[in-house]
Amino acid sequence: MIRLIITFLSYVFLLFNTSLSATENDGKLRVGLLAPFSGKYKNLGQSLLLSSQLALDEIDNKNIIIIPRDSGSDNKEKLNIAIKEIIENGAKIIIGPMTASSFSEIEKYKDTIFISLSNKEPKISNNVINIGISLESQLKAIQKVLIKEGKKKTIILYPKNEYEKFIDKKIKLIELKNYKIFKYSSDPRILTGEIEKLANYKQRKKNLEIQKNILKKEDDARSKRELKILERLFTLGPVNFDSVIIIDFGNSLKSVLSSLVYTDVDDKTVLISTVNQWFDESIFQENLVKNLYFPSVDMKQFKKYNETYFKSFGIKPNEITILAYDALGLIHYVWKKNNGIKTINDFFIKEKIKGKIGTFEFKDKKVSQQLKIYKTENNKFKEY
Repeated sequence: MIRLIITFLSYVFLLFNTSLSATENDGKLRVGLLAPFSGKYKNLGQSLLLSSQLALDEIDNKNIIIIPRDSGSDNKEKLNIAIKEIIENGAKIIIGPMTASSFSEIEKYKDTIFISLSNKEPKISNNVINIGISLESQLKAIQKVLIKEGKKKTIILYPKNEYEKFIDKKIKLIELKNYKIFKYSSDPRILTGEIEKLANYKQRKKNLEIQKNILKKEDDARSKRELKILERLFTLGPVNFDSVIIIDFGNSLKSVLSSLVYTDVDDKTVLISTVNQWFDESIFQENLVKNLYFPSVDMKQFKKYNETYFKSFGIKPNEITILAYDALGLIHYVWKKNNGIKTINDFFIKEKIKGKIGTFEFKDKKVSQQLKIYKTENNKFKEY
């Protein structure tokens, strides 16, 4: 299967390295695809191209032409060469790049529209539209749950690293109420001690021992019953918050969840939520929080996309490639609606657009996604 994919990619690049003889009025929609087909992210580039092929198959319009070019991995020279080649072949709109670090380069191409998959900024600039799942969209979705569940004392946790100033800025934009920020060390050896302080763990553990010792001195039936109940506990007394938002992912997120379990934070009374979760089943580990809430893309559509991708190519897609799938669908929708795409203003659509990842909305020069909320329950993902 891998050999077939390599053959397919070789065929695609051979095809698009030939002249496309573009003309203004030939009725074709030419879309560039900037992806890292070389370097450390080349597997992601391959996955993006295959995802675009799936989107083409579903749209089923022979007038759409994809022009893929290698943007390299953090290579500005290669990026600029790729953009110029795409433009020379008649494309006025390009899917990519992946990261916001390339924006200073692509802003130079003022007559070209870029649909970036970056999730850093949901804004629409002069020639760039970001459709990545932004932190703002995710926090807004979580905020609705906290309001609905009547939570009034929220702790927002995130690590001390190069992204903390960015997160600081985004939290202020959401206008969350009644919250406190708690920044923790990226070192898991330090993390648990920090969460102990947050949860007042040592004092709550001490409270339990004090109460047990008091009851042991009593001889009545009621005291004995209460003692039996306390023997099953690890701490006594509530924490000073009723909800937690963890802005982290991967193993670092799991370390935080494990520390919350260790410090006896009850996930039945404290609503624990996170971001950047792509239905990762490893979250069901024994020592992790069992009731975890998170905003995400539509689970049914995401699973359907993964199954179709695997059935077509025999490998699993990178999660982010579903964004490329939706990007091509969005471009096609705007192209059909406006009978062409002339400027970025054609994307300022009043109605909401439904895609695989969720529902797009273009408002106040920003792109937002109406994400669904899911929770883990009995080792399964369930829509909230």
